[in-house]
Amino acid sequence: MRIITLALAALLLLIQFPLWLGKGGKLRVVDLEAKVVEAQQKTVALRARNAKLESEVRDLKDGTGAVEERARYELGMIKQNEIFVQVLGNKPAVTSVTPAPAPAPAAK
Repeated sequence: MRIITLALAALLLLIQFPLWLGKGGKLRVVDLEAKVVEAQQKTVALRARNAKLESEVRDLKDGTGAVEERARYELGMIKQNEIFVQVLGNKPAVTSVTPAPAPAPAAK
């Protein structure tokens, strides 16, 4: 009777082995589920980045506001009749640029 019990217990363990450690076992499923969650989070972040880029492209195609903003911040450009003030470091130095007077129209 004891041999039969041990044999059945051994068979039960052999049946359980593929369930937990096999190719489609529980540990593999848990690992794959974690990878799926990670991939979904990455996808959400990439979609947000793509939406931002798409908005910027649309703005550049349709309006002049984005072009003007880029020219101001990246190239340091200013409009005509505008005053530019720049503060450098901790010193209270202020530089201002006043626009040159517009040329008078030629008399006919």
